[in-house]
Amino acid sequence: MAHALRLSVLDQSPVPAGSTPSQALANSLDLARHVDRLGYTRLWYSEHHAMDLLACTAPEILIARAAAETTRIRVGSGGIMLPHYSAFKVAEVFRTLHAMFPNRIDLGIGRAPGGGQLEAYALRRNRKAPVPDDFPQQLAELRAFLHPERFPALPAEPHAFANIRVAPDAPGAPDIWLLGSSMWSAVTAAQQGLPYAFAHFFSPIQTRQAIEYYQQNFVPSANRISSGLQPTESQSTTDSGFSPGPNSDGRAAPEATLAIGVICAETQQEADHLHASVRLLQRRIRMDDRRPVATPEDALRELEARPTAPNPTIPFTAGSFDAPEDNEWPRYIVGTPDRAANQLRNLAKELHLNELIINTITHSHEARKRSYTLLADAMGLPHEEPSKAIAV
Repeated sequence: MAHALRLSVLDQSPVPAGSTPSQALANSLDLARHVDRLGYTRLWYSEHHAMDLLACTAPEILIARAAAETTRIRVGSGGIMLPHYSAFKVAEVFRTLHAMFPNRIDLGIGRAPGGGQLEAYALRRNRKAPVPDDFPQQLAELRAFLHPERFPALPAEPHAFANIRVAPDAPGAPDIWLLGSSMWSAVTAAQQGLPYAFAHFFSPIQTRQAIEYYQQNFVPSANRISSGLQPTESQSTTDSGFSPGPNSDGRAAPEATLAIGVICAETQQEADHLHASVRLLQRRIRMDDRRPVATPEDALRELEARPTAPNPTIPFTAGSFDAPEDNEWPRYIVGTPDRAANQLRNLAKELHLNELIINTITHSHEARKRSYTLLADAMGLPHEEPSKAIAV
């Protein structure tokens, strides 16, 4: 290839059966140190609520710990589910992280609930009114809090928030990414001139369509006012009083990536064996069963057994428990390092991507670390041994 393909990591802090959430979080920090040494570009933590399966409910806390225990890798959220929170508070939290770890913090933003309807309701501060569909306004506020030049410079009508000083006011700001698994997120990222990460491992149906739309319709942030372009009605920020400025955050050119599942092992047989845990995990999730990650042996026994009836409140098609996915690329690439590396390179080349985000779940923490090691070696990542002295 003309360029080296960068690899990054999405960690959801999976909880292995027979272990504890505390151990899962300790595993995540161990993995952070490991992938930092291996040469991965960034490490993102997801936000999920009320799940025995995943221990990562507060990514900003893991970001702080992981950044303190690494020296090179960028650390961030994959992502913060903005509809649950005040944009001002999110800006304060990530400004603090940026001040502690300058130029190493990513702020990935999503609008999914990160849990079920009951959890989303419990997260709401105001339960007396319907949830407003104001994500575009929240995003505009967040960007303006991190980049005050995005507030309108109108002396006659200064914005109410324009004089708020978001502390700590260190130079620069965390890098904002828009995350999603639908065309809505692709359209929004393109219109707003933001870098975009597509969750292919979660929903691969619209991968090509979303990535290509984003790349072909991207509006550079610096050109939004000078070109006279305005957001579409669905993305309008007029009501919130925000207008993007020519020197604000964003990108001058599209920057896209996608998150994909990968399991590597020395042999195809071993990789397939490890993958049984994920196959069962995916079946269980379709049945609204969020138990911890099973061992491959237990997973194979359960996969071979007749499945129980699914939760009647979850959309479900009978017979789809283990049906092969009719998609251009699988959600999980499973195999030897060379096989996985070739598939990843072909995917990146086909979609004109310079970076891919790798999500690996196995019951064994050592097998997960080994998978990332084998893949890094096969992809030729620039291994670095970080300094023992870590400045915060």
